[in-house]
This record gives sequence, structure tokens and C-alpha cells, in this order.
Amino acid sequence: MGIIAWILIGLIAGAIAKALMPGKDPGGIIITMLIGIAGGLLGGWLGKVIFGVDSIDGFFDISTWVAAIVGSIILLVIYRLVTGNRHSRA
Repeated sequence: MGIIAWILIGLIAGAIAKALMPGKDPGGIIITMLIGIAGGLLGGWLGKVIFGVDSIDGFFDISTWVAAIVGSIILLVIYRLVTGNRHSRA
């Protein structure tokens, strides 16, 4: 898959992860897209390590989307844990 496909999958997977886990997040569409792209890579890697399958096959394969969404949810939880404890001192 090309870089444009990864960006598109990342944008959609990140948006789906945010929709499944609503709440207040610091960051906009760029953070969502980066979490989605990294989540896709994380999900693919976890699928290969845990289940021994190549879960990132192609743009229209369901395994690619499931891996990207699950990875995005994992990264969104980590992102919220890291940034959730910050308080503004204004």
C-alpha cells in the first residue's frame, strides 16, 4: 500500500477509534490521523506476533481495517493516560 492509502486508513481508523471512545482529547485531526497511522502499524504488528497472520494485506481487506482500528484504540488509551493528567497553570 502507498503512503496515501496509509494516511487515508489512519484518518478513518483514528476517527472510528475516537467515535468508539468518546471523550475530551487534547489534539485535533492531525493527532487523530497520527494515532490512526501508528495504530494501524501497531495492530498489524500485534496480529503478526500474537496470531501469526499477516493482518495488513490490502486497502479493502477487513483484517487491515480491524488491525488499524484496534491498534488505534490501544494508542488512544495510552495517549489519554499520558496527556490526561496535565493541568493548565494559567
